[in-house]
Amino acid sequence: MRFHTRKWVKPEDLNANGTLFGGKLLEWIDEEAALYTIIQLENPKVVTKYISEIDFKASAKQGDIIEIGIDVVKFGKASLTLSCEVRNKMTHETIITISNIVMVNVGIDGKAKPHGKTQIEYVVDRLK
Repeated sequence: MRFHTRKWVKPEDLNANGTLFGGKLLEWIDEEAALYTIIQLENPKVVTKYISEIDFKASAKQGDIIEIGIDVVKFGKASLTLSCEVRNKMTHETIITISNIVMVNVGIDGKAKPHGKTQIEYVVDRLK
């Protein structure tokens, strides 16, 4: 799992229980999945098609620093399936896991478009 993004849990991110609001965390995960897919597929037009079961394992509180990790599960013809783990940066305690997030590459018409990718590419390798 590669952890790309860190977020600082602030008062506006909390629910009525004083812990990180799940909807806010899912927003951050969806954005991270989209950014990861855009970079991998080299296309700014991607959409979230599916998010599997979300397993909340622990909570985060104000002041915590969390990090969002993304891994590629598989490359489809027009999609990229990812897995996600969010953990507390300081304690490494897992906060949430998601087994499958399916992101779809789309064309200018908004329909699924084959991307032709079969493996993870790193930006540094594209610059060679």
